[in-house]
Amino acid sequence: MQLTRHRTPAGPRWALDGRWLPAGFRLSWLLELPAAAARQVLAALPLGEPAEGPLLAPLDPEQEVWAAGVTYLRSRDARMAEAQVKDIYWRVYEAERPELFFKGQGWRMAGPGEPVRVRRDSRWNVPEPELAVVFTRTLEPFGYTIGNDVSSRDIEGENPLYLPQAKVYDGAGALGPGIVVVEGEEALGACAIALEIWREGQLVVQGETTTERMKRAPGELVRWLGKELSFPWGGVLMTGTGIVPPDEFSLQPGDRVVIRLGSLVLENPVE
Repeated sequence: MQLTRHRTPAGPRWALDGRWLPAGFRLSWLLELPAAAARQVLAALPLGEPAEGPLLAPLDPEQEVWAAGVTYLRSRDARMAEAQVKDIYWRVYEAERPELFFKGQGWRMAGPGEPVRVRRDSRWNVPEPELAVVFTRTLEPFGYTIGNDVSSRDIEGENPLYLPQAKVYDGAGALGPGIVVVEGEEALGACAIALEIWREGQLVVQGETTTERMKRAPGELVRWLGKELSFPWGGVLMTGTGIVPPDEFSLQPGDRVVIRLGSLVLENPVE
């Protein structure tokens, strides 16, 4: 099953496997349930006509998006290379407690085809293609989608305390195209991720990885996030990147970022 959220003249509306769900459906109330019950309710809902309209980020405006950092060895090495204080990234990679940070609420996330942005006060901006886990109020993985955790590497590298400014600004995140519903955490364990960045019709950056290379399992990251933090409407956790563009590369307005995760494709222009 795959959930998608569409722009319509009457406002955003959800669909399941390409057909309209009831007009009042909201992901936020579905994720109040445990994962098994949520899947049962979703499968029992009546479906309408074929869905149409541009895709939006697949979450409700009030739902929160969080992110994990330094979950791949490649990410650890990149953070150490850019940072003036280097050992903190090695230490968090090896530590029991992961790095977790707030990325924004649903209304801040770009959907497929909508623009992401580079900070105008940053010289070094990159996309970060990630597996994004959609989880329930009970901290159980319900599904996954693609996340793009756009980041300003020079700002974070100058001082780790600048992380919120490097990670949270207008146009700093994208999600989509839809949520693939899963049964159990094992479905999140071996997802191939690929990145392409196009500039003036030319492929300028290309990379790939797999979630098998993660230091921590996605479900473990979700449980750490919810240790002392409640999510009454569920939420989304971007689980870190294992693809890092070359150090000499920075996003520019006019670029096009394409991320593939299994059968999902998320494409966004850059402003």
